[in-house]
Amino acid sequence: DADSVNSTALDFEIADDENEESDEISFASLSNKEAEYKLQAKAIYQLYQSKYQKRFKWLNSRLFNAELKKHLQEDALSLLKLLNNCGEWNYQQDQKFQTLQKLVTETHPDEKILIFTQFADTARYLQESLEKEDIRQSALVTGKINDPTILAYRFSPESNKQNIAIEQQVRILIATDVLSEGQNLQDCRIIINYDLPWAIIRLIQRAGRVDRIGQKASEILCYSFLPAEGVEELINLRGRLGERLQENANVVGTDEAFFEDTLSYQEILDLYHEKSSILDEDEEGEVDLTSEAFQIWKNAIDADPTLEKIIKNLPNVIYSTREHQGTNLDPEGVLMYLRTADGTDALAWINKEGKSVTQSQMRILRTARCNRDTPPLEKHPQHHEIVSQGADLLLEQQKTTGGQLGSPKSVRYRIYYKLDAYIKKTETKTPLFSLGEDWQTLKKAVEEIYLYPLKETTVVKLNRQFKSGISDEQLATMIISLRDNHSLCVIHPEDAQQEAQIICSLGLFSGQLTTDH
Repeated sequence: DADSVNSTALDFEIADDENEESDEISFASLSNKEAEYKLQAKAIYQLYQSKYQKRFKWLNSRLFNAELKKHLQEDALSLLKLLNNCGEWNYQQDQKFQTLQKLVTETHPDEKILIFTQFADTARYLQESLEKEDIRQSALVTGKINDPTILAYRFSPESNKQNIAIEQQVRILIATDVLSEGQNLQDCRIIINYDLPWAIIRLIQRAGRVDRIGQKASEILCYSFLPAEGVEELINLRGRLGERLQENANVVGTDEAFFEDTLSYQEILDLYHEKSSILDEDEEGEVDLTSEAFQIWKNAIDADPTLEKIIKNLPNVIYSTREHQGTNLDPEGVLMYLRTADGTDALAWINKEGKSVTQSQMRILRTARCNRDTPPLEKHPQHHEIVSQGADLLLEQQKTTGGQLGSPKSVRYRIYYKLDAYIKKTETKTPLFSLGEDWQTLKKAVEEIYLYPLKETTVVKLNRQFKSGISDEQLATMIISLRDNHSLCVIHPEDAQQEAQIICSLGLFSGQLTTDH
């Protein structure tokens, strides 16, 4: 745990036992430098044994027989030989660091840059090396920093509404993943992944620190360092991990599709490069999607209050078309908004062949962007046909991914099953607690959540609470309060919807259409 122990070492014991004389390998011939490493290893072991004893699972000393000790010493000597051959580390000969230095001094010399690395030791190395190159206004955030928020304010004062003088601001922020969640860093638009986390979601969380409401840049850049091709060929890391995962699957008997077994090497590179559309199957998260949609609506009606009445009075199935420069990844087609019979909202992007372009709701929402003065085009002759095909796809998808409650990732789905489990558990273990009036209100609220869609403002509130780790009891209290204030669900029993409704659609086609088409 390099973030907690400010040192690195081989995690094994070199014991001064009575049988050391009979070992085939002796430390007597070690050079002074090698002997120094042995003393360092012994000191670190003592540190682990005393101060950090509870951090490790300790093996019984009887397992460390003479044969094992011999092999461990051979490994140690091989590692020491590598260290001696390599000599002292010189950051100026580190090609990876030199590439990073060019990014921060030549490619983006005046912009704010957020550098993520998985290890605290690496983060410290980067900051020290930048300082040696006289690159100022950099700061470091690791698990040892008591309050990373202070540095986040200095790095991104505008998005955090802080008044900090220019000379006190941070231009380059180096951080471990301790900073990848819960901070507003929208003053920055450049992210560098100096090394890659194994979990792809970490990359998305890192980008999410700057790609959020309040970001003013039209383009966000994410640089990722990948292992050199020769290194991957030498160690065959992916191949070996794939084999181990398959072995585990054979033993356990699982039919789960493992990450390494389902993606090609090029697709993994595309994932780490965050190539357009490659991450679409994993939704960015309803928290940001709902918040962004709500903010778009609020900004629009704040800028022009007359829009609220105009838009609310528009009939369903309304449509329009705007110019779109299609590519293989962003083809021409139709964006559509559909509400299912149970009130679940869904967006779709369907190409001219009637196939889904992406399931990413955020990507569809952002693709629909246009200004009030964007000129409309004529309706494409395939427009309504494409909308019909899209409606069929959405309804079929809804049947298989969530039914009445919508997607398993939706806040409505998560709240229903979280509270349903909480109710069953409480009524089983503490039945007296479930006899009160509030408890009956909670059960009615859960039933309504199953039957009716949540109000938009409530979805935003609940998403925030989920992100902050709200407990079952706190969630139950909040749901009761929302229901008592008529702020929970959209309930219009007299207007019960019997079938899905297409709310609106937007065609994306080139501007070469004419009335002859």
